[in-house]
Amino acid sequence: MWSGLKVYVKIIRIYIMSGLEYRGWRLVFISNMIGIVLDTISIPLIFLRFGSVGEWTMERILFIYVLASTSYGFAKIFCVGFEDFPWKMVRSGDFDRVLLRPRSLFTQITGFYFRIGRIPWAVTGLSAIAWLMFRLNVTINFFNITVLICALIGGILMYTGIFIITAGIGIFTVKGLDWIFIFTSNSRQVAKCPIDYLPKLIRGVLTFVIPMFVISYYPASLVCGWGESAFTGLLALPTGIAFLFLSTLIWKIGVRHYRSTGS
Repeated sequence: MWSGLKVYVKIIRIYIMSGLEYRGWRLVFISNMIGIVLDTISIPLIFLRFGSVGEWTMERILFIYVLASTSYGFAKIFCVGFEDFPWKMVRSGDFDRVLLRPRSLFTQITGFYFRIGRIPWAVTGLSAIAWLMFRLNVTINFFNITVLICALIGGILMYTGIFIITAGIGIFTVKGLDWIFIFTSNSRQVAKCPIDYLPKLIRGVLTFVIPMFVISYYPASLVCGWGESAFTGLLALPTGIAFLFLSTLIWKIGVRHYRSTGS
């Protein structure tokens, strides 16, 4: 494990150094930050026009959305290799070379295609969480901070698991899976709608199949005191670990049946 971690850090360092060689990296940072703001600004605009929906204020919806979005952003930063795997390794045959290297397969793929321009996603998300905690009068104590950290880690593991499932299935399909975006970027968009007004089917899928609400809504409810069970608010981290474990099983099945594609 320690050897794999050192390899991962070296890969990330190489990508960071190469990214900084690009003279326009600061503009990339700014453009990505603007994109993140534009992606989120629809929530304040809707609430400014129509007002709150019962107990659902702008800050409530933003808090849930930002928790999910920040987890997704961290997963996109540090585990994007699996998301891009079907497009950039299977179809090109580059996965053959990775298999021949005497290093952890999981570590190598996780670190590939790291993009320095996505770092603002994490920074912006963490800043928004801190601001929303102030707006929602969340008590700053060890318990609440721990709950939110576990929610973020659980979310990162969940979205990483989705990327790994994409990679595992991509070995069989030999191409990208566009429908997987329903459970990644599009699942976050559902968080913009109050959970009470969602159809039961969608709410069930995003709780028990792809546990997006487990890593966003329920932890937020726990620290803000919205009335949900405290137990559900503590499930983010174990759920993320379980989801990642199940996704690695799909990945291992795919690797076991890999037959190369050539170029």
